[in-house]
Amino acid sequence: MHHTMLTSLKVLCGGFVALAMASSAAQTGTGKEVIASKGAPDAIGPYSQAIKVGQTVYLAGQLAIDPRTNQLNPGAIEEQTKQVLENLKAVLAASGMSLDDVVATTVYVKDLNDFAKLNAVYATYFRDKPPARATVQVARLPKDALVEISAIAAK
Repeated sequence: MHHTMLTSLKVLCGGFVALAMASSAAQTGTGKEVIASKGAPDAIGPYSQAIKVGQTVYLAGQLAIDPRTNQLNPGAIEEQTKQVLENLKAVLAASGMSLDDVVATTVYVKDLNDFAKLNAVYATYFRDKPPARATVQVARLPKDALVEISAIAAK
């Protein structure tokens, strides 16, 4: 009987916490909002370019796809990194943010031997207060791209 009462109390308390959180989210307008920009390529799968929750934007990984042609930029790592960051910039603009609002990025690179070249381009986009970053080498990226970058931005 003690176990049943304890379980009931946990369920009841959990319900109150969930209700309080839902009420708080409704009051602060923290619902999930899809962000889309014509200045960046359309998603190539069942995902959004970005999702905004409150004052935070979660950006899907961008490839070096030219939004005008919907084709992967076949250039070297420097050109692809520039296109990726321009795509992220366009999605951020659609959410009312800029690269200055980016707090974290994850960089997926096909070959870590390209790290210095990638970093040189990346540094031109994040001059003041660069975001936290993780960089990992991957076996393969969609469309055989050389680099993909995802980001989180906050106001």
